[in-house]
Parts: sequence; structure tokens; C-alpha cells
Amino acid sequence: MCATCGCGPEAVNTAGHGGHAHAQEGHGHHHHGQDGSLDYSGGEAGLHVEGISQNRLVAVEADILSKNNRLAERNRKRLESLAILALNLVSSPGSGKTTLLVETIRQMGAKGIAVIEGDQQTNNDAMRIRATGVPAIQINTGKGCHLEASMVQHAIDHLHLHERDVLFIENVGNLVCPAAFDLGEDSKVAILSVTEGEDKPLKYPHMFAAASLMLLNKVDLAPHVDFDMDACEANARRINPDIEVIRISAKSGEGMQSWLRWIEARRKAVALKAIDAVKARLDNLMLAAGLE
Repeated sequence: MCATCGCGPEAVNTAGHGGHAHAQEGHGHHHHGQDGSLDYSGGEAGLHVEGISQNRLVAVEADILSKNNRLAERNRKRLESLAILALNLVSSPGSGKTTLLVETIRQMGAKGIAVIEGDQQTNNDAMRIRATGVPAIQINTGKGCHLEASMVQHAIDHLHLHERDVLFIENVGNLVCPAAFDLGEDSKVAILSVTEGEDKPLKYPHMFAAASLMLLNKVDLAPHVDFDMDACEANARRINPDIEVIRISAKSGEGMQSWLRWIEARRKAVALKAIDAVKARLDNLMLAAGLE
């Protein structure tokens, strides 16, 4: 569940003492733009929920995220100890991330890869992944619009990760809520297709600020749509100057080798970090035993 949209099986209890809500009634706080637009993004919480005060929203979000972050850190340490690269793939619905993931697996080879699939309903995507020979765990979130660290923790329990070195986590299609929820991944990878719009990074800045890499997908369709790829990249870098960008197409193959090289570089970095951690533990044991 998240404070951003109130998704999930549990409703936020907004009642205060005596069973009434400590929040404004009627019209929520918003600002009128000169063009007649309404802006509900102000306030300490950065969002508006009718009947819930800004202080309450901040408290709810802090509580939810602190619990999630603790579990995410456990996931991260667990994955790092196994020298597993975990990538959190995030995008809007229909960006082509499952098709891209299937082609990525085909080119990398199934050995050493595992996948966690997140969707509100069905196991369609997990079945597509399993058809490649890769083990995949499907997580159905129901009304929830994002994966959480606890869900990933349970999925990891069911995967034989000692035999794997790359874990792809395909999040629920949503550019809002997944930005706030750390799953214990090494990196977030934002996938944006040319059929969407070059201003997506500006409309959904939190996701692109959190991502290490943007895959500009379906570039084979670029000649057929009104999409400015240079402007899209510039918009992404306005939000996140450090974001890397790869133009890619699972259909034509453009950019696939650059994407695979990026994965391999991250995988090697994770492996080296795990080796350094083992060396540090050995040094400490030798020191404690008086062997140095």
C-alpha cells in the first residue's frame, strides 16, 4: 500500500480521537493557475487526499516507506551476498518491457537469470518468461499499483538464486508509485517507448530521477510517430543529469548490444563488490585469530 494513491488491500485509518478525521472538510487545498488549471501537488506531502491533512499524509507515508526500506535493505544485502545483480524495470503499461525482457533473455542466454513479474492480475507475462527457460515468479498485486520489498522478499524465497547472477524485477506498469518503493535492487531502469511522448520525464519526474538508465524503446517505430528522441533525452537529463540513455528496439535489434554491455558492466561491479566483502571478512577473521 502507498500513501500516493491509497492502493492496496488495507485502507488508511484517518479517524482521530472520537472517531472523526482531523482534516479539512469540503474543498481541498489547491492552487489555481492563470490558465484555469488546478494544482494539488503543493503542501508538505506533495499530494492531496480529500479528508486527510498534510501532516497525516506525511506521517502515513513515512511509516509505510520506513518499513519498506528496512525490508528492501535486507533484500539488498541478501542479493549482494550472493553476487546477484537485481534490476527493477519500471515503465507505463504498454511500453514493451516484457517483449524487451524476453529478447534480452534470448540474447543473454537463460542460464544465470531469474525473473520476478509484477502485475495486478494474470500470469501472462510470467508464462512468456518461463517459455524462454528462465524461472519466473508471478506476483499479483490486486488493487495495488506497485511491488513492495516484502513481496520481492517472498518471491526470492521461491527462486533458486544460488544458481543465478542476474535478477530482473518487472514492476507493475505505472510511472508514479514504484518510484518511491525500494525493492532492494541495484538499479532502476526506466523504459519509455516512442509511442508515448517525449515529455514523459517531465510529467513523471520522480521515476526518472530515481532511475540509473532510461531505455528509449520501440525506436523502430520512430519514423512513423511524432516523437522527438533528442528532446526526450534532454527532458530526462533535466530531471536527472546523471541518467544514462540507450535507444533500443527488440524488433530491429538496435541498441541491444549496448543494453547487454550495460548489464554486464553492472553485473561485474556487483561481483567485485561481493568479492571485496568476502576478502574483508577473511581479513577480519585472520586478524581475530592472530594470523596477521
